[in-house]
Amino acid sequence: MSSNVQHDRRGETTGILYAGSAYAFWGITPLYWRLLGEVPPFQLTTHRVLWCAIFVAIVTLWRGRLAHIVTIVRTPKLLATLALTSILISTNWTIFIYCVATNQLVESSLGYYLTPLLSIALGVFLFGEHMTRFRLAGVVLAAIAVSVKAFALGHVPWIAFSLALDPMDGLLIETALLLPFTLGLVIYWGMTEPHAFPAAGVFSDALLILAGPITAVPLALFAAGARRIRMTTLGFLQYFTPSFTLALATLGFHEPFGGIDAISFAFVWLALLIVALEGRFRPQLATQEGG
Repeated sequence: MSSNVQHDRRGETTGILYAGSAYAFWGITPLYWRLLGEVPPFQLTTHRVLWCAIFVAIVTLWRGRLAHIVTIVRTPKLLATLALTSILISTNWTIFIYCVATNQLVESSLGYYLTPLLSIALGVFLFGEHMTRFRLAGVVLAAIAVSVKAFALGHVPWIAFSLALDPMDGLLIETALLLPFTLGLVIYWGMTEPHAFPAAGVFSDALLILAGPITAVPLALFAAGARRIRMTTLGFLQYFTPSFTLALATLGFHEPFGGIDAISFAFVWLALLIVALEGRFRPQLATQEGG
C-alpha cells in the first residue's frame, strides 16, 4: 500500500472523527441549554450571538485571518448574503432553544432529518435542477410525513421547516453584523431587569459567556472534518445530530413519541433511504436510459 493511500485513509479517519464529533456535539447541546432554562429563548439567543462573535473574533485575530475577513467585508454581494444568513441563523438558534424550553425536540429532530430533502426540493423549484425518480419519491414521502404531522398537530409543523434551514458560513461576519444590536440588548436588560446578566448569578453568567465557545467549537470541528472526507460520508454523518436529539428527547427528556410521530419519521427515513440508494443505482439507470 502506497504512502499516499495510507495518508488519505488517515486523513479521512481524522475527518470522520472531527465531523462526527461536531454532529454529536450538536445533538447533545440541548443538555447545555436546559441549564439556562430560566433565561427566555430570545435573550439566550442574543447572548449566544454576542459571545460567539467575541469568541470567534479573538480566535480570528489569533490565527492571523483579519486580512481575509476584510476582503469578505469589501465584497458587497458576499456581505449582503452574509447579512441575510445572519438573520436566518439567529432565527434558527432561537427556534431551537424554544424547542428545548418547550419540550418540542422531537419536532426539531424531524426538521433536521428533512434538511437534505428540502434542499432537493429547493434545487428543483428554484434552480431548475433535474428531478430523478428517486428524488421525486423522496420528496413525495417527505411531503406525506409533514402532512401526517400537520394533521396530528392541527397546523403546519413550522418548527420542522424552520430548522431545516441552517446557514453556517461566515460565522464571524454573521454574528458581528448583529453585534451592535445584541450588545445593546444585553446592556438594556442588565439595566432594567434585576436578574438579567450580569446579575443572574456566577453560574448562569458563566454559562451565558461560554455559549460563544459552545457554538463556535463544533463549527470548527465540522469545518476541519469537511475538508478531509468525501461529501457522501459527510452526508451520512449529518444524521448524527437529529438521531442524538431524538434519543435525548425521548429517552432523556421523556417527550411523547406516539404513533403519529412514528409514522412521520418512518416516511422521512424511507425517503432518505431512497435518496441514498440513488447514488448506488445511478450508473445502472444512466446505462438503461442511454440504451
